[in-house]
Amino acid sequence: MNAVLSSERRNRLRQAALAQRSSLSESDTYLRSQQVQTRALALECYRSSQAVALYSPIQNEVDTGRLLDHALASGKKVFLPRWSEQKFGFARIASRSELAAGRYGILEPIGEVGLSEADRGALVAFVPGVVFDSRGRRLGRGGGGYDRLLGQFSGGELAVGLAYDFQVVEDVPMQSWDRDMQYIVTENRTIDCLTGSTGN
Repeated sequence: MNAVLSSERRNRLRQAALAQRSSLSESDTYLRSQQVQTRALALECYRSSQAVALYSPIQNEVDTGRLLDHALASGKKVFLPRWSEQKFGFARIASRSELAAGRYGILEPIGEVGLSEADRGALVAFVPGVVFDSRGRRLGRGGGGYDRLLGQFSGGELAVGLAYDFQVVEDVPMQSWDRDMQYIVTENRTIDCLTGSTGN
C-alpha cells in the first residue's frame, strides 16, 4: 500500500472510531470502562509489575480510575504523562492529590518529569488509542504525542492498549514511528498480540 493510500485509510479508520466513541453516553462509557479495567486488573503482567504508566482519559477514552486506585493501594510506582517546560514525559505520583489540570485541561502530575532506567525496564504502560488491530498496531488521535512518549521507554516494558471492542479492526496500516502493543484489553476480550490468542 503506498503512502497516500495508507494515510487515507488511517484517517478513515480514525474518523469512524472517533465518531462511534463520541456517540457513547456517559453511562455507557462508564460501564464499558469498568469492564475493561476489570480485565486489565486481572493481567498477570500488571499484577506482578512494580511500576505502571497510566493516562488521564479525555473524549470518552477508556477510564483508568480503578487501575490508578488499585496501583496506588498496591504500592506500585505510578506514572502519568506531563508537559513540563515544553518537555513531554512521565512523572510519578503517590496519590490522586498530586494530579492537577494541565495546559490542555487534562489531569497530570504536579511533580518532576522523569523515569529511572530501572523503572523503564520494569514498566507496564496502559496506553490509550483510537484504533487497534489484533497484532498490536495502534492509531492515536494523529498528533504523535503518545508515540513520542512510548519512544522514551527502554524496550523492556510492556505496552497494553485499552479500548472498546469496536475500536479493534482487522488491520491498521503502520508508520515507521508507531509502537506495537503487547496486549489489547477491551470490555469483551483480552488479546495477546504476541501469540494472537484471545481470552474472553
